[in-house]
Amino acid sequence: MTLQKGDFILIDYVAKVKETNEVFDTTQEEVAKKEHLHKQGEIYEPKLVVVGEGWVLKALDDSLLEAEVAKATTIEIPSDKAFGPRDPEKIRRVPIKQLYAKEINPVVGARIEFQGKMATIRSIGAGRVLLDFNPPLAGRTLIYDFTVTKKLDSQEEKISALIHRRVPVVEQDKFKITVKDKNLTIDMPEDTFYVEGIQIAKRGIAMDIQKFLPDIAETKFVETFKAEPKPQPAAPAEEKAPAKEEEKTQAQQ
Repeated sequence: MTLQKGDFILIDYVAKVKETNEVFDTTQEEVAKKEHLHKQGEIYEPKLVVVGEGWVLKALDDSLLEAEVAKATTIEIPSDKAFGPRDPEKIRRVPIKQLYAKEINPVVGARIEFQGKMATIRSIGAGRVLLDFNPPLAGRTLIYDFTVTKKLDSQEEKISALIHRRVPVVEQDKFKITVKDKNLTIDMPEDTFYVEGIQIAKRGIAMDIQKFLPDIAETKFVETFKAEPKPQPAAPAEEKAPAKEEEKTQAQQ
């Protein structure tokens, strides 16, 4: 059975540049380590995608409509359907002192922000730096090897996946989800209390629920703070039995 627009799926993929076979993105941790793409704190796992919502590159999104669950698929995306052709007008030489003035130490291949735009340093020489303001993958043909690992059908699965998308650092099964009379209650685990940006994440979850699960009229987040257990008073030390009279006399001698 093929997928349809609006389906909730989990997708596992490896994306690479056809011309160089260089991997530039993946959901697989071992591949990320092998290709020196691994980022500390990054969560590597199949990615949630709502088909047709533009959460992945459009050409990949479109191909999902013909994909089958658990079937490995490979697609080739030409540059005009990926990040567009390279534009020579977006390549400039600038004096290296302009970068030093912004406390930028230029290194070939580095991505920097210059005059409000992102650029890649292509070369350095004769006191000048060649900056490329094209997207890093402009002009490249892309290859995606992907598998739709699962299609989420139940309401609870979809809610859990939307929560995990916004708060990936906390395990999904730690959230308690209750739906009653079109009202959703999400009991937040203690692990989330101090997650950076958690209030923004909750707002995003609520908006996602409203958009993708319109039957739910209200979303409530519950945070429960439990009192710390009071320390128990120490048990009194056992009193030693009085020494026998004979032992006392021997001790005195």
